[in-house]
Amino acid sequence: MTELLEYIDGVPNISGSEEAVQAAMEANAGKTILLPESNIDFGRARATCAIALHMHQPLIPAGWGDLRTAEIISNLKYMMDNQVIGDNHNASVFHWCYKRIGEFIPQLMNEGKQPRVMLEYSGTLLHGLRNMGLHDVFDNLKTITCNPQYRHAVEWLGMPWGHAVAPSTPIQDYRLHVKAFQHHFAAIFGLEALGRVRGFSPSEMALPNQPDVAYEFVKTLKDCGFQWVLVQEHTVERPENGWGPEKKHLPHLLVCQNSAGEKASIIAIIKTQGSDTKLVAQMQPYYEAKGLSRWELAGKQVPPLVTQIADGENGGVMMNEFPSKFMEVSREATGSDVPMVNVSEYLEYLFSMGITEKDLPVLQPIKQKQIWDNFEPGDGPAKLAKVIEELRKKDHQFHMEGGSWTNDLSWVRGYDNILVPMERVSSLFNEKMLKQGVSPNDPSYRRALFHLLTSQTSCYRYWGQGLWTDYGREICRRAEEIIGG
Repeated sequence: MTELLEYIDGVPNISGSEEAVQAAMEANAGKTILLPESNIDFGRARATCAIALHMHQPLIPAGWGDLRTAEIISNLKYMMDNQVIGDNHNASVFHWCYKRIGEFIPQLMNEGKQPRVMLEYSGTLLHGLRNMGLHDVFDNLKTITCNPQYRHAVEWLGMPWGHAVAPSTPIQDYRLHVKAFQHHFAAIFGLEALGRVRGFSPSEMALPNQPDVAYEFVKTLKDCGFQWVLVQEHTVERPENGWGPEKKHLPHLLVCQNSAGEKASIIAIIKTQGSDTKLVAQMQPYYEAKGLSRWELAGKQVPPLVTQIADGENGGVMMNEFPSKFMEVSREATGSDVPMVNVSEYLEYLFSMGITEKDLPVLQPIKQKQIWDNFEPGDGPAKLAKVIEELRKKDHQFHMEGGSWTNDLSWVRGYDNILVPMERVSSLFNEKMLKQGVSPNDPSYRRALFHLLTSQTSCYRYWGQGLWTDYGREICRRAEEIIGG
């Protein structure tokens, strides 16, 4: 198996090896590869818990020089170089947070413990760290990702390379983000390690709910070889009544139907409550799981799975309290009837019991029941748009902007300053690169793609105006220049 280069012509390897990436993702499809290495006594478990750490830093045109000529650097480097501004003094702590899990896992496993953690690092963060020369982060992460002695304790999750939010990112671009992450991950950790990446974590936990966009979101994940996706409990509903999921700590099947009547589905693991770093820093999932016992699923008694994800570096609680609490719970949970697990090994256990996807309770994105009550699948996008507009007029709470952990924040409204340039660049890339059949191996394609994906980082949309908007617009300008608009 020929491994991928991490950089090509000075740009992260984010395209050009689509066949190798797809083959790596398909190599283990449907196979039981994690359970034999697991060492978890699932038969004894009455409940389980899982945590995921989300790590991200955007790339910004903030190197020396004016905005139009400034080098694109990691926000972390900007923090390092300007430590007297705001919270930038935390930069060195952030650096430690990015590598410390690579110290904790070997220490615990060498004690004979059974720690578990899921990791999600954005492509912009990985590139920024490498560009800063922080190779110690990669050395630590490679140890726990590639070494057979430790790798079963760590599960990597896929994500959109540039930390783009799915509801407001053009469909074709979101697919490019997903594939770019797979390329970049394989180039760092190897194609074999990529073949063990089965779960997907959407940035900001944002799940599209417009039927055509939601369908394409799920289809992208399945086409790219993912088995399951992490969803926030408030972004999904039961099709039969529009209510939230009943048994949140069991896997569900997320089924998305488009206006043409086509369906796509993927296993959904529900993250409960809000995006509060205290939940993970203080290992809340473990303590909640301790109060649970086995639940029935498809006529079998299975241990529920309490799952949480949080920023792995943000906030004093995560910076300071997580290390000792993670070590404490890892030690206490080892060998107990409430073990820490990773999602994919948990799913393999359920499948080994004879449970299949068809046995899982069904969910759909929020607000869709109102649509299906007024729209016949197959009637097409024009009729769908009309129904959505009518529902908006009748119900001021009705929206088709997806749901996320920030449900009070629209990822569409109020962002014209940045969305217009983003949409223009997306359209240009589609016309000049995708439709023209330019090879993903072409240097101009890869440079343009790098700028396109970087510009779609959620940070630029989150703030909506000011310096961050200027950053986003400048990256869009550079992308246009490369594409030749």
